[in-house]
Amino acid sequence: MLILACLLLTAKIERKKLLMGLFIIFIISHIMTVLASSFAVLLIARAGVALAHAVFWSITASLVVRVTPKGKQTTALGMLATGSALATVLGLPLGRILGQYLGWRTTFGAIAFVAMMVLWWILPKLPSRNVGDLSSLTLIAKNKPLIAVYLMIALAVTAHFTAYSYIEPFVLHINAFSPTYATAVLLIFGLAGIVASVLFGRYYERFEQGFLWLAMIGVLSSLMLMMILAGHVVLWTALAVLWGVSMTAISLVLQLRTLKLAPQATDVAMSLFSGIYNIGIGGGALLGGMIIAHQALGLTMIGYVGAGVMLLAVLVHGASAKISSRQ
Repeated sequence: MLILACLLLTAKIERKKLLMGLFIIFIISHIMTVLASSFAVLLIARAGVALAHAVFWSITASLVVRVTPKGKQTTALGMLATGSALATVLGLPLGRILGQYLGWRTTFGAIAFVAMMVLWWILPKLPSRNVGDLSSLTLIAKNKPLIAVYLMIALAVTAHFTAYSYIEPFVLHINAFSPTYATAVLLIFGLAGIVASVLFGRYYERFEQGFLWLAMIGVLSSLMLMMILAGHVVLWTALAVLWGVSMTAISLVLQLRTLKLAPQATDVAMSLFSGIYNIGIGGGALLGGMIIAHQALGLTMIGYVGAGVMLLAVLVHGASAKISSRQ
């Protein structure tokens, strides 16, 4: 809700200025992190990063679609996701290396420096079209297909992070793989995201109906097979690829649907999407933690519980598709 309020307050700000402002907050917050001498200062700094990050992602997808030539929106969103996946692939190992050899403060300092460089890149000057206002919330609340999209992303992300939040201890203690492989799994997920972005840009418009079904079944199958394939390196690597590709594909499809279902209030709709996504991340991590802490369940059950939540997302998609076909 705080993110949505910030977005509405900045509705009239030209998008280049808003992006620059977000980058400035992001940079200052990282500098505060580097210089933090107490937990309170560190907490404030991380809150600033979180706010800038959340608002940035709330406007980015709609901004990309807005500047893209007609008919190329799917490809553009795929490229956006590719950039995000590349950041994951490169950022995680580089951050670990810097933190390991030069200390964690150096990692945050490097992020601030890179952000300062990006701040001076050419950004598109765009008026704040299709932002929406408080009245947009009423329209969105009455938009049943859009509500279904929000419910699907909430369930899918919760399911994913129920298991993914604890992927490292699962790989180390259940699979009994090496710490090096645990790091490799994170890289595999990032690379899988790039693959999903390419597939989305190339094939989504041709197989629009089946694309989301395949992606959802892919995540559901991956979560179900986590424990079954434990200990098998090759099979578990293939599972990680399927999981990463499928989850990224779900996010891309539902982002595009959100933009199409709310053409007059894209920024508000995407801010809600982003907020729900973040709730799913936290909810999934919380659910996974509760499962691990439960004596009768434990780490071995996170995949199965995540699959149960994912099944709900599949059922919502099925119901939504059935209703849409009747209209």
